[in-house]
Amino acid sequence: MLEALTLGIAIDRPWRELYDAIWRPDFFPKWASGLSQPSLQREGERWRAQGPEGAVWIRFTDYNVFGVMDHFVDTGSGPEVYIPVRVIGNGEGAEVILTLFRQPGMKDEKFQADIDWVKRDLKALQALMSP
Repeated sequence: MLEALTLGIAIDRPWRELYDAIWRPDFFPKWASGLSQPSLQREGERWRAQGPEGAVWIRFTDYNVFGVMDHFVDTGSGPEVYIPVRVIGNGEGAEVILTLFRQPGMKDEKFQADIDWVKRDLKALQALMSP
Protein backbone atom coordinates (compact mmCIF):
# COMPACT_ATOMS: atom_id res chain seq x y z
CA MET A 1 0.00 0.00 0.00
CA LEU A 2 1.26 3.47 -0.89
CA GLU A 3 1.33 6.42 1.48
CA ALA A 4 -1.37 8.87 0.44
CA LEU A 5 -2.17 12.50 1.14
CA THR A 6 -5.42 14.17 0.10
CA LEU A 7 -5.26 17.90 -0.59
CA GLY A 8 -8.19 20.17 -1.31
CA ILE A 9 -9.31 23.70 -1.99
CA ALA A 10 -12.67 25.42 -1.55
CA ILE A 11 -14.18 27.28 -4.50
CA ASP A 12 -17.25 29.50 -4.11
CA ARG A 13 -19.26 28.04 -7.00
CA PRO A 14 -21.90 25.31 -7.09
CA TRP A 15 -20.11 21.97 -7.49
CA ARG A 16 -21.92 20.90 -10.65
CA GLU A 17 -21.26 24.26 -12.34
CA LEU A 18 -17.60 24.02 -11.37
CA TYR A 19 -17.26 20.43 -12.54
CA ASP A 20 -18.92 21.24 -15.87
CA ALA A 21 -16.43 24.08 -16.36
CA ILE A 22 -13.22 22.20 -15.51
CA TRP A 23 -13.60 18.46 -16.25
CA ARG A 24 -12.30 18.49 -19.82
CA PRO A 25 -8.69 17.40 -20.33
CA ASP A 26 -7.96 20.50 -22.41
CA PHE A 27 -8.88 22.68 -19.40
CA PHE A 28 -6.27 21.09 -17.10
CA PRO A 29 -3.33 23.11 -18.52
CA LYS A 30 -5.01 26.32 -17.35
CA TRP A 31 -4.32 25.34 -13.73
CA ALA A 32 -2.26 22.12 -13.63
CA SER A 33 1.23 23.44 -14.34
CA GLY A 34 2.63 19.99 -15.12
CA LEU A 35 0.40 19.86 -18.20
CA SER A 36 1.33 23.18 -19.72
CA GLN A 37 -0.01 24.27 -23.09
CA PRO A 38 0.72 23.84 -25.92
CA SER A 39 2.25 20.49 -25.04
CA LEU A 40 -1.06 18.75 -24.18
CA GLN A 41 -2.19 17.04 -27.38
CA ARG A 42 -4.75 14.30 -27.89
CA GLU A 43 -3.39 11.06 -29.34
CA GLY A 44 -6.24 8.57 -29.69
CA GLU A 45 -7.58 7.60 -26.26
CA ARG A 46 -4.66 9.28 -24.47
CA TRP A 47 -3.21 12.74 -24.23
CA ARG A 48 0.48 13.51 -24.60
CA ALA A 49 2.15 16.26 -22.59
CA GLN A 50 5.63 17.48 -21.89
CA GLY A 51 6.15 16.91 -18.17
CA PRO A 52 9.03 18.19 -16.05
CA GLU A 53 11.04 15.02 -16.77
CA GLY A 54 10.02 14.44 -20.40
CA ALA A 55 7.04 13.24 -22.38
CA VAL A 56 4.11 11.69 -20.50
CA TRP A 57 0.86 10.12 -21.65
CA ILE A 58 -2.34 10.72 -19.71
CA ARG A 59 -5.69 8.97 -19.69
CA PHE A 60 -8.59 10.98 -18.25
CA THR A 61 -11.92 9.69 -16.99
CA ASP A 62 -14.92 10.60 -19.10
CA TYR A 63 -17.51 13.15 -18.06
CA ASN A 64 -19.74 11.70 -15.33
CA VAL A 65 -22.45 12.70 -12.84
CA PHE A 66 -20.21 12.07 -9.81
CA GLY A 67 -17.65 14.87 -10.19
CA VAL A 68 -14.80 12.45 -10.88
CA MET A 69 -11.80 13.85 -12.75
CA ASP A 70 -9.31 11.03 -12.23
CA HIS A 71 -6.35 10.68 -14.51
CA PHE A 72 -3.60 8.14 -15.06
CA VAL A 73 -0.10 9.26 -16.00
CA ASP A 74 2.34 7.04 -17.89
CA THR A 75 5.87 8.42 -17.73
CA GLY A 76 7.28 5.58 -19.80
CA SER A 77 9.40 4.40 -16.85
CA GLY A 78 7.52 2.38 -14.30
CA PRO A 79 3.87 1.77 -13.59
CA GLU A 80 1.13 4.21 -14.50
CA VAL A 81 0.52 6.81 -11.76
CA TYR A 82 -3.08 7.12 -10.59
CA ILE A 83 -4.23 10.63 -9.60
CA PRO A 84 -7.78 10.73 -8.21
CA VAL A 85 -9.50 14.11 -8.38
CA ARG A 86 -13.03 14.93 -7.24
CA VAL A 87 -15.30 17.94 -7.27
CA ILE A 88 -17.75 17.66 -4.39
CA GLY A 89 -20.45 19.89 -2.99
CA ASN A 90 -19.83 21.91 0.16
CA GLY A 91 -22.99 23.82 0.96
CA GLU A 92 -23.48 26.37 -1.82
CA GLY A 93 -19.86 25.95 -2.94
CA ALA A 94 -17.48 23.19 -3.91
CA GLU A 95 -14.32 21.41 -2.85
CA VAL A 96 -11.78 20.13 -5.33
CA ILE A 97 -9.82 17.30 -3.77
CA LEU A 98 -6.80 15.48 -5.15
CA THR A 99 -5.13 12.45 -3.62
CA LEU A 100 -1.39 12.22 -4.09
CA PHE A 101 0.21 8.78 -3.74
CA ARG A 102 3.85 8.54 -2.74
CA GLN A 103 5.42 6.37 -5.41
CA PRO A 104 7.69 3.44 -4.50
CA GLY A 105 11.22 4.58 -3.70
CA MET A 106 10.23 8.28 -3.66
CA LYS A 107 12.46 10.29 -1.33
CA ASP A 108 10.96 12.61 1.29
CA GLU A 109 12.17 15.70 -0.57
CA LYS A 110 10.53 14.63 -3.84
CA PHE A 111 7.23 13.77 -2.14
CA GLN A 112 7.23 17.16 -0.38
CA ALA A 113 8.00 18.89 -3.68
CA ASP A 114 5.03 17.11 -5.27
CA ILE A 115 2.81 18.16 -2.33
CA ASP A 116 3.91 21.78 -2.71
CA TRP A 117 3.31 21.60 -6.47
CA VAL A 118 -0.24 20.26 -6.04
CA LYS A 119 -0.99 22.99 -3.48
CA ARG A 120 0.16 25.67 -5.95
CA ASP A 121 -1.92 24.15 -8.73
CA LEU A 122 -5.04 23.94 -6.54
CA LYS A 123 -4.57 27.59 -5.53
CA ALA A 124 -4.26 28.49 -9.23
CA LEU A 125 -7.53 26.67 -9.92
CA GLN A 126 -9.19 28.49 -7.03
CA ALA A 127 -8.02 31.89 -8.34
CA LEU A 128 -9.11 31.01 -11.89
CA MET A 129 -12.58 29.79 -10.92
CA SER A 130 -13.59 32.00 -8.01
CA PRO A 131 -16.19 34.64 -8.80
